[in-house]
Amino acid sequence: MSDGKPSGDPTRTPRDLTESELASELAWQGGFLKIRRDRVSLPDGRESFREYVVHPGAAVMIPLLDDGRILVERQYRYPLRRHFVEMPAGKLDPGEAPLVTARRELLEETGYEAAEWALLTVLHPAIGFATEEMHVYLCRGLAHTGQQLDDDEHLDVEAVTLDWLIGELRAGRLTDVKTQIAVFWLDKLFSGAWPWPAFERG
Repeated sequence: MSDGKPSGDPTRTPRDLTESELASELAWQGGFLKIRRDRVSLPDGRESFREYVVHPGAAVMIPLLDDGRILVERQYRYPLRRHFVEMPAGKLDPGEAPLVTARRELLEETGYEAAEWALLTVLHPAIGFATEEMHVYLCRGLAHTGQQLDDDEHLDVEAVTLDWLIGELRAGRLTDVKTQIAVFWLDKLFSGAWPWPAFERG
């Protein structure tokens, strides 16, 4: 058992803290999300319960225009009752590969298609209570062909500079987590601190 003190050695073999499922039940089912309640065995042998949201996963797009500006969206997010500036994103349809989702959602939400794509990272934005996994793509070689928004979808698309995004983040106005992480990635890439990823046509 750990005494709670840091070991100071990040290379040591970590303890196995796995929690094992003993039973699982559907606690709630909506049109999009569902919540499960599992009885689990803890590492010390005791039992407890874990409730979590089952999410299909999502793709996040960072669209780069030829002049270096970035496409972002401004939309109203009902759960928090406010407008947000954020990177385009969308949930995976059943059986859909993340890159297929990214291409589809970029066209539907922004009206652009991209010639080149690169996977930057994978995010788990709510590890304490949800299974959601976000695949973050950088895309360029953009061509506008027209938005294809869903009937209940309302958003504005803007082209902004990285400096503007950094300013909004530092001012506390850019609070969407996927967009914050996208800005940190862009800052590293544009500054030369990190190498640009290998892009694939498509």
